Parts: sequence; structure tokens; C-alpha cells
Amino acid sequence: MSFKPWKQPLLTAIALMAGTTAAIAQNVQSAQRAIELGRYNEARAQLRTNSSPEAQYELGRLYQKRDMPDSAAFFFNKAASATPMGQVAAGRALLAKDQVAPAEAQFEAAAKATKNKDSRILTMIAQAYAESDVKDTGKALNYVNLAQTANKGKDEPSLMVARGDIYLHNDNGGGEAMTSFDRATTANPSYAQAYYKKGVLSVRSRNFNDAQTNLKKAIELDPSYAPAYRELADMYYFANQPKLAVDNIKKYVGLAEPSPATNAQYAAFLYLSKEYPDALAEVNKVLAVDPNNLTMNRLKAYLSYETKDYAGAAAAMDNYMKIAPEAKLIPEDYVYKGRILAAAGRGDEGIAVLEKFIQTNPDKACELQNDLATAYSAKKDYAGAVRVYKKKLTSCNGDLADQFRLASAFNSNKQYQQADSTFNIILTAKPTYSPGYLARARTNMSMDPEGKKGLAKPYYDKYIELSQAPDADAAKFREGLVESYGYLGVYNFQAGNKPEAIKNFEKVLELDPGNQGATNNIKILKAPTKTTTVKKTTTTKKK
Repeated sequence: MSFKPWKQPLLTAIALMAGTTAAIAQNVQSAQRAIELGRYNEARAQLRTNSSPEAQYELGRLYQKRDMPDSAAFFFNKAASATPMGQVAAGRALLAKDQVAPAEAQFEAAAKATKNKDSRILTMIAQAYAESDVKDTGKALNYVNLAQTANKGKDEPSLMVARGDIYLHNDNGGGEAMTSFDRATTANPSYAQAYYKKGVLSVRSRNFNDAQTNLKKAIELDPSYAPAYRELADMYYFANQPKLAVDNIKKYVGLAEPSPATNAQYAAFLYLSKEYPDALAEVNKVLAVDPNNLTMNRLKAYLSYETKDYAGAAAAMDNYMKIAPEAKLIPEDYVYKGRILAAAGRGDEGIAVLEKFIQTNPDKACELQNDLATAYSAKKDYAGAVRVYKKKLTSCNGDLADQFRLASAFNSNKQYQQADSTFNIILTAKPTYSPGYLARARTNMSMDPEGKKGLAKPYYDKYIELSQAPDADAAKFREGLVESYGYLGVYNFQAGNKPEAIKNFEKVLELDPGNQGATNNIKILKAPTKTTTVKKTTTTKKK
């Protein structure tokens, strides 16, 4: 699953406005710092007792970062006036309400009032775009260029960070964004925020070496930079280093402001790390104080399913679907709803949900085929699962993994010849794929349940051969080898080769000393000659 269940805050420092007293400036600067680190309650406490336009402006930024546009617009409007800074504030109030054209008019008026020569005002406008959701970056970058000209071509770090954030609004803007952040650190090698930004971008592009270097540099410059630990946790998660990931998310939680938002990010990370019970506990903490939190209501449904509380999952999903605006729903919501309904014994409803979503979102059809097939299998409609996998192979450029799923569905539907033929396709393409030989052996066992024809023997033999390769992982082969030698023991006894059968069962005991089936069969085979019946060894077969 690829989505990230929280929205990362845009962290951009804003230059202090001219005309403020030293006390006000210090207070606002401290609040800006808290906002950068996501300590919103702390910042609000510092700003609410300050009635200056600068403080109201920062409160507007704070609420915008918390995705509360009405509150953001309210405080930006309190900072609005006929001054250039007040016009920027008025523009930001409009931008918070998605009124882009009127906002642009306010920004143009502010720039015009300074004859495009006040780099501070021009930087504020650039930052307004950087912290918004406006996708058209043309006008935003024009203000960056004007500010750069006003700075006589000198790179000012906060402007370069804003430039980078603006480029990140474009799907292909990562290169220019990184260049911008590089320019910020070149201009000020102690600018922790820019190193953090570089680290975030490197995590996004899966450049883990650079990500680690830049995030650790941000922490070296500022050990309290909590968001850097959160990004390190993401990085280690994507790099498949779960222990380091958990260590860093715990450091983040320890440094970050105690709040429902922090708990929500922690819960989301634990969900992605498959720490489902712990994640559910954190989700419940958030919902206790913020019952309408959409992300947490979503994860409540997901996590209830993952912890096998299917009735609870169904109730949580119904509640989430009621409170979530349609525009906020994501494909995973429908996937989980289908899974939940199927697991709760409402398979037909689950299938209907998935099929309806596929009909209305054909571009998502291919990525949902596996879930649709699973829903059919959950209600034991294996023919339906076969039908879905066949369609995926023909319509979605299915791969060998899809062939394997189809073969397994054929098996479940007792279409053993078709399953065998499909496994043959896989093993022809990947002749050293050991799980394929084990699966094909089991299919042939289903066609020859007594083992008298030895249909499964060639595939068990090949599995044993692959287990003896120099680079083979013995632990991964162990269970399959117990099964393989157990089958061969029965086969060789039935073929009249008792010595070889004994060797086979002894091999089982080497791998699984407590295997009672192998022990009993050896006793039978070594007993004085009389009519004997050798039983299959006890093995655990994975579906």
C-alpha cells in the first residue's frame, strides 16, 4: 500500500516585518520557530496574547498548516490593512478559502505599492504560494524572481526554501526544489530547515544515503528538530529497517508537542509498520478527544480489520463513510471496505463495493483485481476468483505473481490440470523458483492422492535439489523439505523400496525431530515382515 495517512506540514520561516517593537519581534520569532517544528499549541499560546498584525498573521499561518481554512482566513483578515504587509495578509485570507484570483489581485497591489523593490514583501508573497495548494506556479515563481532581483541576486535562505516548496507543487519539480534547498544551505550552512527539506525530498525519491546525511545534519544543528526524526523513521521504514524506524518515531514523539496531531502521526506510522494493536491504541487516544478526525476514523476501520475485529471494522467503516466527504475518499477505503464486508460474512456486499468502484474508476481497475479475487475466495466462490485473475492477466499485463495466484485459485476450484499447466508456465520462466515446485507437487498430489502414480515425485525431487544449492536459505526450505521427504517415504514404500523409504523418514526426523508420523512409519518399516500400512508424515502445508 502506497498512501501516507498524514499531511506533512510545510515548514517555512517568514522574515519579521518592519516596524515592530523588539518584544513583539522576539515573541513572533519564537512562535514562528514553534510553527516550524509543528508545536502549534505552543505557538498559539505565544500569539493569542499579542494583538499585533504580525502575531495575527502568524496565527493565520498556524491554522492554515492545521488544515483549518476558516480560522486561517479569520486571523489573516485581522492582520489585513492598506499597508503592503496588510495586503499580503488579505491575499492569504482569500487564498485560504481557494479564492485564487482575488488573492492574486491583493498580492499584485502589495508588490506594486513597493515598486517591486521590497524583498521582504516579495518573499512573503512567495511564501504564501509555497504554503498553499495552488498548482499553477507561474505567478509564484515570478515573485521569487522579483525578490531575487531586489536582493541584488544574493540567495536569501528563506526565499530559497519557499522557491523549493513552490516547485514541489509540480509533479516533476523535485530537481529544481532540491537545487533551491542546496542554494539555501550554501547561503547559510547552519540553516537546519533547509537540510530538513533536502532530507524530506531525498526520502521521497528513495535516495536514502542523502536523506540520512541531510536529516542528521539538521539534527546536529538543532537536536530539538523533531520533524527530522519523523522523516528518519519514514526513511528507515522504506529501507526495510524496522528497528531503526521505530527508534526514530519514538524520538519524534518524545520531542514533538503532545497533541492529538502527534498521536495521529504516530498511529499512522505504526499502521504502516504493521504494528496494528499499538496503532489501534493510539488511534483510540486521538478519537477520544477528536472524534471527527477523518484520518483516524479511516485507520480505526483498517486496524480493526487487521486485528480481526471484523464486526468492529464494519461499524467503523460505516461511520467513516458517513462523515468523510466523497472528495476525501481514497482507493484504499474501498479496498478495505470490500475486505471488511467479505471477512464479516457479507461477501456479496464486499464484491459489489469493489466492482462499483472499478466501474466508476477504471484507471484503478488493475490495482484492485487482487482484492476483488480475494473477496470471491472469502465466500468460497473460487470460480469467480479464477475469472478475475484471468481478466487481470489479459487486461492488466499480469506478471508471474498473477500466474501463481491464478494457479492457486484453480487449485481451490479443484481444476487441477489447469493449475498444473499454469505452474508449468511459471517454472518454465523461472526454473529455480522453489515455491513453484512445492506448489506444483501439491497440485499433483491432489490428482494422485494415494501417491501410487508418483505424479508429485519429480517436483519434490527438484525442490530437494534446489535446497542443496550453496546459496540456499536452509530455514526457508525446512518446512517444504519435511513435506518432500515425507511424500517420498510413502512413495518409496509403495514402490517396494523399504530401505529408501526409511532413509526418507529419517531425513524428516533430522529436520523435525518431534515428527510423530515419521517416527511411527520407521517403526512400522523396521518391524518384522508382515502386512504393513505406512501413513503420510504429519506436515504443515501452506496454501
